Amino acid sequence: MTLNEQDLRLILAQFEGKRVAVVGDVMLDRYYWGRVSRISPEAPVPVVEVESEQVRFGGAANVANNIRCLGGTPLLIGLIGDDHPGKTFTEMLQDQGMDTEGLVVDGGRPTTIKTRVIAAGQHVVRVDNESKADCPEHLQHRIVDAVKYRIQQIDAILIEDYNKGVMTKGVIDELLAVARKYGKIVTVDPKFNHFLDFKGVTLFKPNRREAEEVLGGRFRTDAEAEVAGKKLLDLLGARNVLLTRGEQGMSLCEAGGGVTHIHTAAANVQDVSGAGATVISTLTLALASGVDVQTASRLANCAAGVVVGQVGIVPVTPEELLHAALHCAEQRVN
Repeated sequence: MTLNEQDLRLILAQFEGKRVAVVGDVMLDRYYWGRVSRISPEAPVPVVEVESEQVRFGGAANVANNIRCLGGTPLLIGLIGDDHPGKTFTEMLQDQGMDTEGLVVDGGRPTTIKTRVIAAGQHVVRVDNESKADCPEHLQHRIVDAVKYRIQQIDAILIEDYNKGVMTKGVIDELLAVARKYGKIVTVDPKFNHFLDFKGVTLFKPNRREAEEVLGGRFRTDAEAEVAGKKLLDLLGARNVLLTRGEQGMSLCEAGGGVTHIHTAAANVQDVSGAGATVISTLTLALASGVDVQTASRLANCAAGVVVGQVGIVPVTPEELLHAALHCAEQRVN
């Protein structure tokens, strides 16, 4: 990355106040931290003695929180249950000063909670409490309307799909139609169910495993990743595809023919949870700030390098991103 500190500070300053509608599957991430000193006499499993616990934003909510921490203004739109976790989730958003008007209550499903048990810095088990049923049609209209009514005020639409029922084909089609009508940036972090339904978006960001399952084959080398990216460009009519490849970095394919392979910025990987959310958050804010897609992708790569060095899902701050980007420039990682 050739940007100097002054350039980077200017870009990060432009993040401030950018309004991003984050539409997708919201969750709570609950953590139990402890230690293991014995095996259970009831079954051959470790006994974790809990020392602390914490509840954090997960899924699309983690994306919204990343945007907030980077200086943007998220409008989070998704489903919660009519339950205690749903109330907790709403209170957490309010405590962080985030808008809750985009939350839609579905009394037929629980608020999604992913519980992780961690001992000695290692994940022991994860427990998911969730529903994957499609959002009822009458609530789909409310989700789309939450974007439509604010479309003039937002700078970008970020779709975060975890296949938990919010992103139905009808919701996707209507969101993309309104984005086209008003010329809004649309970025997508997809999952399997509707992978090829996101037509004509600004940037499509699958990970390698998702692309391999949908397209078939293995995309391990730069050349193979380029083939996958160009095929997705053709299938989706997207302007850009950014294929994230774990320890092999990222590959950006542009509709104009440009291809950029970006080496990973992660020096010490502790936990990859939430890295994808960090990437799409940073990318979207950068694009909404007028940054070119190559620079935006490199910044997102640096942000991911920060969060995977920590255990648990945590947002990246502007100062952390600045220092990471400067380090990448010094090491010529990007």
